[in-house]
Amino acid sequence: MDLSDFDSWVAARGPALLRLAYTLTGDAGEAEDVVQEALSRALPRWERISRVEDVDAYVRRMVLNAHTSRWRAWRRRVTPVERVADRAVMATPDRPDHVEHDERLRIWAACLALPEAQRVAVVLRYYEQLEYAEIAALTGVREGSVRSRVSRGLAALRAELGRSASDEEEES
Repeated sequence: MDLSDFDSWVAARGPALLRLAYTLTGDAGEAEDVVQEALSRALPRWERISRVEDVDAYVRRMVLNAHTSRWRAWRRRVTPVERVADRAVMATPDRPDHVEHDERLRIWAACLALPEAQRVAVVLRYYEQLEYAEIAALTGVREGSVRSRVSRGLAALRAELGRSASDEEEES
């Protein structure tokens, strides 16, 4: 097995895998663990994996599977609370960048609140910019299910972000 091919591929594609894992997990350390787990499974199989038609898609699927496995294991160990205390950034007239940062935090929190399947579908569609058929192939569900998950995820995001915006207006 030629490890230099694997090392070269990881050097080129590793950052994209980390970005994908980060958008799925919401935590840099967890993202690194997910990618590490996927790559540690890919290494012994690299000779076979390197011959598949789309190596990137294959390893991306491995990252998704590693994330799902970790999430399921975590879910069995931990009982999540219904609502996490907000960490709002105060916007000030002299620091308008805080408003943008606050908006990103709101969007990020809304994404993390989506059910796992919806979050994966939305991330792959809008962050990775994959087509519905590609997402279906990666996640192992029908294209119609992917479309439904994306649609429901977007509806939930719109509802949550609209609710958050109206709550803020009422407080003002």
